[in-house]
Amino acid sequence: MPKSHIKKISSLLVANRGEIAIRIMRAASELGIRTIAVYTFEDRYSLHRYKADEAYQIGKDDEPLKPYLDVEGIIALCKSKNIQAVHPGYGFLSENVNLARRCREEGIVFIGPSPEAMNALGDKVAAKEAAAKANVPMIEDSKGDLSEYSIALSEARRIGFPVMVKAAAGGGGRGMRVVRTEEDLEKSYTEAKNEAKNAFGDETIFIEKFIDQPKHIEVQLLGDQHGNLVHLYERDCSVQRRFQKVVEVAPSFGLKEETKQKLYTYALAIGKAVNYYNAGTVEFLVDRDENIFFIEVNPRIQVEHTITEEVTGIDIVRTQILIAQNYKLSDPGIFIQNQADIPLKGFAIQCRITTEDPANGFKPDFGTIIAYRNAAGFGIRLDEGSSYPGVKISPYFDSMLVKVSAKGRTLRGASERLNRALTEFRIRGVKTNIPFLRNVITHPVFQEGHCTVPFIANHPELFNFKPTRDRSTKAIRYLGEVIVNGNPDVKVKPTAPFRIPIIPYVDPMAEYPKGNKQLLTEMGPEKFAKHIRDAKQIYFTDTTFRDGHQSLLATRVRTQDMLAVADGFAKSFPQLFSMEVWGGATFDVAMRFLQESPWKRLQEFREAMPNMLLQMLFRGSNAVGYSAYPDNLIEKFVEKSSEAGVDVFRIFDSLNWIDAMKVSIKAVRERTPGIAEAAICYTGDVFTNEKYNLQYYVDMARQLEDAGAHMLAIKDMAGLLRPFQAEKLVTELKKAVDLPIHLHTHDTASVQSATYLKAIEAGVDIVDGALGAMSGLTSQPNLNSLVAMMQGHVKASDLDLDLLNEYSNYWEAVRTMYTPFESELKAGTAEVYHNEIPGGQYTNLRGQAIALGVGDKFEQLKRNYTEANTLFGDIVKVTPSSKVVGDMAIFMTANSLTAEDVYAKGATLSFPESVKDFFKGGLGQPYQGFPKQLQEIILKGEHAIEGRPNDHLAPIDFDADFKSFSKKFPEAEDGFFDYLSYKMYPKVYEDYYKNAALFGELSALPTPAFFYGLKQDEEIMITIEPGKTIIVKFLYMSEPDESGLRNVTFELNGQARRIKILDKNVKVERAQHAKAKVKGDIGAPLQGRLSRILVKPGDEVKLNAPLYVIEAMKMESIVSAPFEGIVGNVLLTEGTVVEQEDLVLTLEEAKLPEPDVEEYLFVYGTLRRDCGNDLHRLIARNSDYIGMANYQGQMYQVADYPGIIPSDDAKDQVVGELYLLSNTIKLLNVLDEYEEFNTDKPEESLFVREQVKVTLKEKEIETYAYLYNKKIDPKTRIASGDYVKG
Repeated sequence: MPKSHIKKISSLLVANRGEIAIRIMRAASELGIRTIAVYTFEDRYSLHRYKADEAYQIGKDDEPLKPYLDVEGIIALCKSKNIQAVHPGYGFLSENVNLARRCREEGIVFIGPSPEAMNALGDKVAAKEAAAKANVPMIEDSKGDLSEYSIALSEARRIGFPVMVKAAAGGGGRGMRVVRTEEDLEKSYTEAKNEAKNAFGDETIFIEKFIDQPKHIEVQLLGDQHGNLVHLYERDCSVQRRFQKVVEVAPSFGLKEETKQKLYTYALAIGKAVNYYNAGTVEFLVDRDENIFFIEVNPRIQVEHTITEEVTGIDIVRTQILIAQNYKLSDPGIFIQNQADIPLKGFAIQCRITTEDPANGFKPDFGTIIAYRNAAGFGIRLDEGSSYPGVKISPYFDSMLVKVSAKGRTLRGASERLNRALTEFRIRGVKTNIPFLRNVITHPVFQEGHCTVPFIANHPELFNFKPTRDRSTKAIRYLGEVIVNGNPDVKVKPTAPFRIPIIPYVDPMAEYPKGNKQLLTEMGPEKFAKHIRDAKQIYFTDTTFRDGHQSLLATRVRTQDMLAVADGFAKSFPQLFSMEVWGGATFDVAMRFLQESPWKRLQEFREAMPNMLLQMLFRGSNAVGYSAYPDNLIEKFVEKSSEAGVDVFRIFDSLNWIDAMKVSIKAVRERTPGIAEAAICYTGDVFTNEKYNLQYYVDMARQLEDAGAHMLAIKDMAGLLRPFQAEKLVTELKKAVDLPIHLHTHDTASVQSATYLKAIEAGVDIVDGALGAMSGLTSQPNLNSLVAMMQGHVKASDLDLDLLNEYSNYWEAVRTMYTPFESELKAGTAEVYHNEIPGGQYTNLRGQAIALGVGDKFEQLKRNYTEANTLFGDIVKVTPSSKVVGDMAIFMTANSLTAEDVYAKGATLSFPESVKDFFKGGLGQPYQGFPKQLQEIILKGEHAIEGRPNDHLAPIDFDADFKSFSKKFPEAEDGFFDYLSYKMYPKVYEDYYKNAALFGELSALPTPAFFYGLKQDEEIMITIEPGKTIIVKFLYMSEPDESGLRNVTFELNGQARRIKILDKNVKVERAQHAKAKVKGDIGAPLQGRLSRILVKPGDEVKLNAPLYVIEAMKMESIVSAPFEGIVGNVLLTEGTVVEQEDLVLTLEEAKLPEPDVEEYLFVYGTLRRDCGNDLHRLIARNSDYIGMANYQGQMYQVADYPGIIPSDDAKDQVVGELYLLSNTIKLLNVLDEYEEFNTDKPEESLFVREQVKVTLKEKEIETYAYLYNKKIDPKTRIASGDYVKG
C-alpha cells in the first residue's frame, strides 16, 4: 500500500528538449507516468518528440526558440490536456520562479524546488544573502542595482579589477564575462545584459571579484518536502571555457578531506536556510590554499548530474519525480535513510560532444549529420538528444549532441575509458569538439587531478589537434560530385564496357633478384657507366610508367594502375637498364588532374621496385617546371628527388643550351649517388640540316662530357631520327666521347624500330621502349617487338618475351579505362618529318585547338607549326620550347596570320605570353640566337634577359620560406616534398591542397570510379590503408531542390550515407546574400540569426562600438566595429538568418572628431568663397566661417590651382579663410578625394592633410590644411601669399 503522504501523478510534461527531455521521459516511464513532449516547428524532427507518449507543437512556425520560454503557453497546454506535472529540465524555464509559481496556482506539480526557495537561491544576488545568513564565506561583490553603467563602473572600481560580470538569473556560462581592465568593462557590461535578457528574460546583472586559478567545485543536494536534506558529494567542474563547463569529474580529486567536509557543511547550511527540497547544486570556488568561496546555487538538475549518479548509484531524475510526489528520502523507491546510506564508489567523468569547431574559436557548426556512430562498452554511459544520420543541426539550439560519461575505479582509469569511447565516435557532416576533448582528458594535468578554472586558457597545446581524416566521407563526397557533375577532365564518357585487367602472377613472397640498382650502389656512377659501356648486350629502358602514357594518354594514367604490376615487373625483369617513372609532365598532371602527390607516386615506385634503376626526365634550369628557378631550388629538387627514389636523371634543355644544364649535372654529381645522364635533343635531319649538322651534335656531346655527365642521351622527342641518320650519329658520338649512349625516340612515323636496329649496330648501349599495348605512334617503339627483333643477334637481351606479352595484355585492358584521353592519331605519319611536332605535344595539340575554337583547322595548325618554327629561326622543339612554337601556331591559326603578316602587322599584335617570354630570354638562349627583327617586333621595346634567367634570381632562404609555406598550408602531409611541389607550381599545388582537404586521398579509388563515378547499385571496395577497406555502393540520386542540391545516397559498409551535392547544371533562381569581401564589409562571423541591428546608415561609430547582435546556439555575440568610421549601407534586417561571411553592413573608415573638441579647416586656394568653385558650397554647408587667417608658409602656382608648403621664415605668410567644422567626417572625406590625399599612402599623395597652426586676430589656432606634397618649381611662387590678390 502506498503511504498516505504520497501524491501520485500519472502524467508529466517535459518543458524542454533534447537529451535532458529524453532523460526525464525515461525516468518517468520507469515509474509508469505518461510523458508529454513539446516542440517548436524548427525542432519538429528532434527525437525527444518521438520518445514521449504524446507530443505537441508550441508557438508559431516562425518562432524557433521563444515558445520554450513561454510560461503561459506551457500552463495552457497542461490545462487543456489534463497534465498533472511539469519538469523543466535545465536551461530554458528551469530557474524561472514564475513557472513554479504559476504551476502552484493552477494545481500543477512543479518538479523542482518551491517558488520561495527559487526566489531565495535562483537569483544569484538573493542567494548571496542566504549564504551570508548561513555564515558561508563569499567573494566581494557589487551592492545595489546595476541597471546604469555608471553605477556598475563605480562598483567595479570599489571591488578592484579583475572582476566578473554575471547575469543574476540563469547559468551555463551565459551572461558572464571576466573584465581585467576598466577599458573593457562597458563592452562586457552591455554584452552580459543583452545575453541574460535573451537567455533568461531578465537583464539584471551583478559584479564580483574575480579569483585567479581556483578550482570550481559544486555539491549536489537532494531534499524531500519533509525537511530531510542530504548531499551526494561533490563534482569538480574546473575544466571550463568561457565559463561553460567542458569536462566534469565526480568526486573531486586532490582536495583535503577537511575541505570536502566544509563544502558539504556549507552546502547543507544554505539549503536548510531556505527549506530547500528536490535536486539542487551549490557551487564554490576553492583557491590554492583551499579557502572556500560561495558562488551560487542552481535550483535545478544539472547537465553533469550523470556522473554523480554513476558514483553514488542514485538516479537523481527519478528521485526528483518521487520527491515531487511527496516521497520521503527514506521511503521505498528512494531508500536514503540518512547521509551514511549514500555510497561513493570510484570516479566518473563526463564530457559534452558539441557541434563546435575548436580549431576556429569554437564557432558553432551547422548542417546535416551524414554519419553518426556512437560508443559503448563497459563503464560508458551516453545521454543523447537528436543524434542520428540525417539530423539537421540548427543554429537556434544548444550545440550539444551527446553527453558521454565514463566510470572507473581511478581517475586515470576513467579518463582512459572515456578517451577510448571518444575514439570510437564517428560523426560526419559537421565539425565537433571531440579532438579537443581527447586532448583535455589525456593531458597529464587533468589525469593527475590538478586542473583549475584557467586550465584551458593556460594550456594552448590542447588546441594542437591531429586532423580528422574522415576518409570515407571524403571519398563518397568525391564520388557524389562525379556522379552529379562528372569529372571535369572527362568530356565524353566511354560507352563500351571496360575489360578486366589481369595481373600476371608473381609470387608476392619471392625475393627481388639483384638488379642494376644494386650494381649502381656497389660500383658508383662512374664504374657503373663503364660497366654499361663495356657490356656486349643491348639494354632497354621501359617508358610505360612515364613517357609511354604521357604520349598516348595525355599523362592521365593513375598510380594504382602502374603500382598494381610494379612489384611483379621488378621481380620478373631485373635485366632492364631502368624504369622511366617520373618527371616531365607527369609531375604537374598528377596534382592537376589526378589529385595525386607526385612524390608519393615516386616513393611507392621505389618501394615496389627496389632492384630497379628509377629514371626521371629533368629540365636543366626548370626541374619539372616550365620557368626559371633559383639555382639552389634546382639543387634542392635534385637532392630530394634522389632521396625519394630517383637514380637516373635524364637532364636536358629545351634549346640544347649547355649553360642551362651545368647546375643540374653538378648537383647530381655532388648531392646524390645517382647518374647524370645529359641529353642532346635531336631535331631536323643530321644529313641535310645546315644548322643542326653532325658537327653540332659531336661538339655538344663533348661539352656535356666535359660538364661531368656520366652518360649521354639522344632525346629524339619528335621521332625525327631516321635509321641511317641514327647509324651515322651514333657512330660519330661513340668516337667523340667515352660515355655510354642512351637513345630515346617516338614512333610517330612507325619506323623507329629500324632506327633502333641501326643504332644498336652502330654501338648504342641503351634504347627506350614501351610495353606493347602502350607503344607506337607518339609513344616509344614496342619493347616486346624490340626484344623479339634482337633474338639471334649478338647483342640480344634475355628478357622473357612471353611474360612481357602478359604484361602487355594487362595494359591493353587498362587502356580501355582511359579512352577519353586517347590521341586521335590512329596510324603512323611521315608528316612528322616536315612539321617536327614532338610526340607528346601532338597528342595535346588537338585538344588545345578545340578548346580555343580552331579544332576544325587542325591541318592548317600543323602547317603553321612548321611556319612558326621557321619564323623563330628553326629552334630545338621540346617542352617547354615546343609549347612556345605550338602557342604561336595556334595564335597564327586563330587570327589567320601568315609569316609575312607577323612581320607586317607585328606592331599591333598582342602575342601570346609564352612567345614574349621566349624572345625575352625566359627559356634561355637558342643556338645562333634569336631573329633580331622578330625579337624587336615581339618585345616592343622591352629589354631581353642576358645570360641564364636563373642568374637573375636570388637564392631561396629555405628555412624561412618553408616556415611560411607550413603556415599557409598547415595540413601539407608531405612536408618539404609538398613545399617543392608548391615552388614548381604554386597555383596547381594550391588547388591540389584544397581538393585534398575536400575529397581526401583519391589515389585508392578504382580508376573507373575516379573518372566516371558509379552506376546505380554499383559497389566498389576502397582500401584506404593496409588492413582497412571500405565498401561503397551507390543507391540513388534525388532531383535537385530549389537550391540546386541533390541528395546522393550511398551504402557505406552496409549503412546508408546521404550527402548533398550541388548540381552545377541547374540554374538557381533563389537570391543569395552577398558575401563580405573587402575591408569595410562587415560580415556575419558565424551562422545564426540577426537578433538586433544597432546602427543605421550615416551613424558615426568608434572602434569596438556595437554594430549588431547575432544569436546562435542560444548564445548572443555582439559584432563590433573593427575601426572607427561611418556606417554605409545596412543590407540585412533583424530576424534574418545568415551564413558565415554574409554581408550585413558596410563601414567606411574615418577619423572621428573627439567629443567637445572644435576642429577647423584653413582654405587658401580655389576653394575660397570668391573663386567660383562649386565645392565651396559643401564647405559652407558643413562648417561656419570664422574669419581670415595667416599661415607661415609659401604659396606656389602648381597647376591651375595653388599649393602651399611650410616655411621657417616668419615673413612668409599665406592668407586664407578659417572655418569651424560642423560635419567633419563627411566634409574631409570629400576634400581628401578632391585633393588626392591617400590616407594609407600619404607619401604618394598630391596634397597631404595635416594639422597646422594659423593666426587669427593674434590668436593661434590649430587647424587642418592641405599642403602640397610634390616637387616645387621656385619660379611659380605667388609672392603675396594671397591667391585672390595674386
